[in-house]
Amino acid sequence: MLLGVDVGGTFTDAVVFDGERLYTAKAPTTPDDQSRGVLDAVEAALAEAGAEAGDVESFAHGMTVGTNALLEQRGARTALVATRGFADLLEIARQNRPRLYHLCAPTPIPLVAPADRIEARERVGPDGVIEALDDTELDRVAAEAADLGVESIAICLLFSYLEPAHERAIAERLRERLDGVHVSASSEVLPQFREYERCSTTVIDAYLSPLLDRYLGRLGEAAAERGLPEPAVMLSSGGVAPAGEAAKAGAWSVLSGPAGGAVGAGLLARISGDGNALGFDMGGTSCDVCVIESGRVRKTDSRELDGRVIQLPMVDVHTVGAGGGSIGWRDSGGALRVGPRSAGADPGPACYGRGGEEPTVTDANLALGYLGSGSELAGGIALNTDAANAAIDRLAHELGLERLAAAEGIVRIANTEMVRALRVVTVERGVDPRGFALMPFGGAGPMHATAIAEELGIERILCPRASGVLSALGLLASERRRDTARTVMLRADALTAERVAEEVGALRESLATGGLEDAQAEVTYELRYSGQSFELGVTGGERPDPAELAEGFAAEHERRYGYRDPDAEVELVNVRLALVEPGPEPRPRAAADGGLERDRRRARFAGEWLEAEVLRGEPPAGTEAEGPCVFELPEATLVLPPGWRASVDEAGTVRAERVP
Repeated sequence: MLLGVDVGGTFTDAVVFDGERLYTAKAPTTPDDQSRGVLDAVEAALAEAGAEAGDVESFAHGMTVGTNALLEQRGARTALVATRGFADLLEIARQNRPRLYHLCAPTPIPLVAPADRIEARERVGPDGVIEALDDTELDRVAAEAADLGVESIAICLLFSYLEPAHERAIAERLRERLDGVHVSASSEVLPQFREYERCSTTVIDAYLSPLLDRYLGRLGEAAAERGLPEPAVMLSSGGVAPAGEAAKAGAWSVLSGPAGGAVGAGLLARISGDGNALGFDMGGTSCDVCVIESGRVRKTDSRELDGRVIQLPMVDVHTVGAGGGSIGWRDSGGALRVGPRSAGADPGPACYGRGGEEPTVTDANLALGYLGSGSELAGGIALNTDAANAAIDRLAHELGLERLAAAEGIVRIANTEMVRALRVVTVERGVDPRGFALMPFGGAGPMHATAIAEELGIERILCPRASGVLSALGLLASERRRDTARTVMLRADALTAERVAEEVGALRESLATGGLEDAQAEVTYELRYSGQSFELGVTGGERPDPAELAEGFAAEHERRYGYRDPDAEVELVNVRLALVEPGPEPRPRAAADGGLERDRRRARFAGEWLEAEVLRGEPPAGTEAEGPCVFELPEATLVLPPGWRASVDEAGTVRAERVP
């Protein structure tokens, strides 16, 4: 019996899979301590399955603790130890502007205050040590760090990716002298070149690790008390790691929550489609989108979160502030806007009846008939139409609109924001979205799927039966994974099979813990033409032929940029290694006949009220319907307008397509 729990902005989702059937549950997220909501959801899911905690063999967990702490700037007070003269690296950053003509664009406040930066008298260059680090300086750095009284310390020295001895000496001294203080060294977190990215990633790791250590410690203790196994934590790379390991490396799980959804979408794209889909996860506070090719989600090695760079392997997910709880409002110019502010879990949308008074996307969907008046959402929340209408009326009055026009405007603007997000990961990267199926998930995603598909010219929609809890399902299917990388800078004359194999062997040795020693290796070689500033990744074995690497790079360069240079010298910049142990592949089954209820209600399509068929519950395989209709699934609602038809496959996935 497998258990997966994912924490969202509004709900915490739990899935139990017993080898044949999925059992799901939702509980309100508890922002003050997410572990309480996690255990509430676990108890509800186990009760649904008629199981006990002792029946659970594995417990996988996706969280938003690190993401929220970084966005809200409430991580640990952190110090930075840097080479003398380089303590202001976080402010200097890169000189390119995110918007070319916005000369005074604000930059994020550094996570380390100027008073908490320590400059070490040492210097390493590309050819070795320039200024040695002695015991006196080590003692001074340790004493200064102790006087600061910080919770965590990041160390980032020049060229430590080539020669880490100075960083290791400082880290060892700090760990000896400062009991209970977390220490992150860049040569351990990210042994790669590019000073700013390495420093930013290491500081984020130090900033988040104490917080995750406390949270995962509480969760682990509470799980043990209830007889549950120790949780394995989803990492941003799409694999899970033991909680104790994840707690010591905060930067690796910043995208823990979205990664679970991407893995779940990949699983269902393989089971119910051809493996190619655009994942579209709309929850209560945000919308995450990703590209899935051949059943695998695309990945990236660098990402900015709120203006801060994290250069670690992670699923390539783009996020916008458009969720079911996103609030509609009037801006200073009199225009209707939606998000990024959200009603969240508390008080939630006005229709939840918990004190929310501002109109949200969920309130608008209720007013338009996509959600049913008096319906009960997952988690036991009954919808209050009067409260939703009152909230929309207040905004409509400000805008000089009728209620329905305001509600339609809220939904249309939210859809536009999500279409823009999908264009970022497709059209802007040379991917034609029309060749993919759209896979909506999250509690709110399927309601908006057809409008988004029509805007992008997509003809097919795959809506999993567990779409409302797909992130939790993805946790069950996650592989065990550990990643590392290093900068090698091998020019063509030094690029031999023996030298490359030696570098890969050193990386494998550095990962030789945690029970993955014999796991499958995934190696990526990042190459560039000599003189270029950035590199492209090419996959290969542990002992690749340099000529094949060069050809693979040239082919990728031509695919990406339209040309190759047969006369240019190719150099190997970075080697990336992942040790991967495949996870289980739960295959959900459609419900048996007899549990589906059919009803009708009015809903608004293209400015008109139409009678729509409502299919409530888990639809059995073979169920067919034509729009206008509404599938009220256990944790999500799929809305199909006229011109769409749907059928249900053996996995319980609703497969919708446009009528020719």
